[in-house]
Amino acid sequence: MKSMKKKQTFILLMALCMCMGQSDFAPYFYDNGAGSSNGNMALFSIAEDTSVGTHVYTLNGTDPEEEPVTYGMTFDKSSKEFFSVEPKSGNVTLIQALDREVQDEIIAFVTITDGRNKVVENVRVFITDANDEKPEFLNQPLIVDVPEDAASGSSIYRVQAVDRDLGSGGSVSYYLQSMPSTKFTIDGHSGVLRIRPGESLDYELSRTHFVTVVAKDGGGKYYGRYQVMTSTAIITVNVLDTQDSPPVFIGTPYFGFVYEVSMPGSEIFTVSAKDGDQNNPNAIHYSILSGSDGFFSINSTSGCISLTSFPVQLRNELYEIKVKAAEVGADRFSDSSVTTVTVRVVDLNNHPPTFYGENSPQNRFELTMYEHPAEGEILRGLKITVNDSDQGANAKFRLLLVGPSRVLRVVPQTVLNEAQVTIIVENSSAIDYEKYQFLTFKLLAVETDTPERFSATADIVINLLDTNDNIPKFSSEFYIARIPENSPGGSNVVSVTATDPDSGLWGEVKYSIYGSGADLFLIHPTSGIIYTQPWASLDAEVKSKYNFYVKAEDTEGKYSLAEVFVTVLDQNDHPPEFNQNFLEKTMIIGAPVKIEAVDEDAEEPNNLIEYSIMKADPDNIFDINTSTGEIKLKPYIKSMEIVQNITKQKDCRWSVVVQARDRGSPSFSTTAVVKIDITDANRLKGPMAAFLMQSRDNPVKALGLAVSIITVMVLVTVMISTIMYFRNTKSNRITPARRIIRRRPKEPQRWTFRLWSGRSDQKFGKFLTDDETSSSRAEPLTPSAPVLPPPPPVHSRPSEWLRSVPTVSGSLASRNTSRSSSWRTRQTTDAAQRSGQNKDGSGISSALVSELKMRIEQKINEANQGYYY
Repeated sequence: MKSMKKKQTFILLMALCMCMGQSDFAPYFYDNGAGSSNGNMALFSIAEDTSVGTHVYTLNGTDPEEEPVTYGMTFDKSSKEFFSVEPKSGNVTLIQALDREVQDEIIAFVTITDGRNKVVENVRVFITDANDEKPEFLNQPLIVDVPEDAASGSSIYRVQAVDRDLGSGGSVSYYLQSMPSTKFTIDGHSGVLRIRPGESLDYELSRTHFVTVVAKDGGGKYYGRYQVMTSTAIITVNVLDTQDSPPVFIGTPYFGFVYEVSMPGSEIFTVSAKDGDQNNPNAIHYSILSGSDGFFSINSTSGCISLTSFPVQLRNELYEIKVKAAEVGADRFSDSSVTTVTVRVVDLNNHPPTFYGENSPQNRFELTMYEHPAEGEILRGLKITVNDSDQGANAKFRLLLVGPSRVLRVVPQTVLNEAQVTIIVENSSAIDYEKYQFLTFKLLAVETDTPERFSATADIVINLLDTNDNIPKFSSEFYIARIPENSPGGSNVVSVTATDPDSGLWGEVKYSIYGSGADLFLIHPTSGIIYTQPWASLDAEVKSKYNFYVKAEDTEGKYSLAEVFVTVLDQNDHPPEFNQNFLEKTMIIGAPVKIEAVDEDAEEPNNLIEYSIMKADPDNIFDINTSTGEIKLKPYIKSMEIVQNITKQKDCRWSVVVQARDRGSPSFSTTAVVKIDITDANRLKGPMAAFLMQSRDNPVKALGLAVSIITVMVLVTVMISTIMYFRNTKSNRITPARRIIRRRPKEPQRWTFRLWSGRSDQKFGKFLTDDETSSSRAEPLTPSAPVLPPPPPVHSRPSEWLRSVPTVSGSLASRNTSRSSSWRTRQTTDAAQRSGQNKDGSGISSALVSELKMRIEQKINEANQGYYY
């Protein structure tokens, strides 16, 4: 039995161990409590201004078997999903914007699983407040009615505003927006609106007031920044009228008039008043308090004041009547006002103004005067008086002068009863006899302060006398005339016209002309017709333009000028003319020859010439250019053979009759016979020959070319001479401090002279010195007498003789140069005579030596003159 129990116990223990070896525990969250940022989100809270996408929490848990776990989060189907979870890391991210005022907590289900076991926990996430709501006014629009007699400082309204935020962000205070002048104040905590102490409302001044009230919360953070939010509302305060204002008279001050024709009962004036309280006005009762003296009465309802007696019974000219207007209440008179009505007794306006002359009433005044009187001058010939027989305002009137504007003015302009009228000149230039022979004005007198506005008029006529105030004036500043050439003397050219608006002799004009171009013309002194001198002969080819001045002068010497331009029109009065009636030309085949005629007419088309061939022998051989006069062979004639085959006689000298006709009307023409010698270009060779052949027709061209060549040669010669002159001047320039040194004579140099042997590279008279290396700057030596050359050998030919030339030497001297030169010349001559005694070539040698010595001495003298002074 015991063994069975042991076996059962062992089996049970074995089964228990096997069961424990196969068990699996669920994962679980860490509970880190409030304020923790990781765990199971127990007691987690989040601010409503948290930005979407922010990492707000980390789910954190573990598995007893240390299996990897994943996290998740779900929401009710009716709720938004505000968070998302990264399964592995457990990072919780906000994915929906939060609004505490709409939802202040979020219920979510967080899960943790190890793959086999899953644990779900229900969590509540609290949303904390941020200051994101403005205060909101209740009961809008805010309108309040206040009687105008409400006491100062009394409460008239209470505004309310709520802020859905919590804490300080939800507390609301009030203040009024600043205004220049406000009659109200508000309690900052309760929002009670009161009338400001010392202020009152007045319906008659302002019926409505608009008060702007501001509701401000206590401030708070929003997205990390502290902010205060406000709202505004307008309170409309309607002021209610109360019976607190007296009646008000309308249209004051009041004035009435009593006239001499007024009857008892006539209405003088009507006063009008209304209740100052306009909301519910009372009726008005009128009465006279004083000042009427029993002559005036008033209607209590309408306010009409009437006359109760005849005007003759009135003792005063002025009455001041006190009128009272009282409000009629339910059973008594309440407020009242008093005004004054001034009544004046006036004369009846029954006399209009009247103009008088020297003795009686007059309505027309005349005056004769010269034109252009001085400005400010009084028209003393007019004696005018104006009068109104009424009294006071009825006798007040204005004077007006109606007529040409700003010419005359009247003084005085305002008259009371009577005045002497004065007319003064205001614009002298407008009083012009040439414009008006007389001026007419209307003089008006019009009452100013009467309802009748009586008036009177008088005519003022001013007859003007002329003065010489104008100068003659031409109809144009210049005149352009045209006259054909060869017009006979005395022909009319142009008519000029000048007018002088003055009258009588002052308006008569006389004409004259002067100027450098007026010699051939005359002008009629009164008609202004310009014509040519009787002996004048106009020729457009000589002079075609004339201009001169014409003068118009009145009897007092006032004048004006105009310029006249006369153009002489060309007439076709010259026929074309050739230089000769018989012309000879040489024509090279292929080249034209040119003939030219001249027409001496001045203008086109009279001087335009057209050329044509009238007759040719042989015929139909030549063409001519109608404009230039160039004659050329027909295109098929290209060689002398063709030319020689045209005529049997092989004649190459043909004649052509050419006509030159101008284009004038009528047209003139002339003819010339042209003898043309035909030749071939091959016969004349070289450019000079071709040029001479061409210039045969135009000798002026050849002369011009020769003159050009000579001019160029002269210019080149002058240029070379100028260059040589300046070069010699520069090389011979002597410095101021130069010293003259006499040198001892050196040994004489040997000069050899070779006669020209016909070779092109040797020149007659070339000298060769023994010392060719001597300096070119050595000063020239004074020559001495030459030594005779030795006689040539007998067997030598004269062309091969070698002549020895004596050496020229000497000393330099600054004075007596001519004397030493003459001595040397004599020595040289003697030596030449002695040497001339030699036979055969000795005479030739002596002559050459003498000529050579003379040239050398001349060169030395020129050099000495360049070195010494």
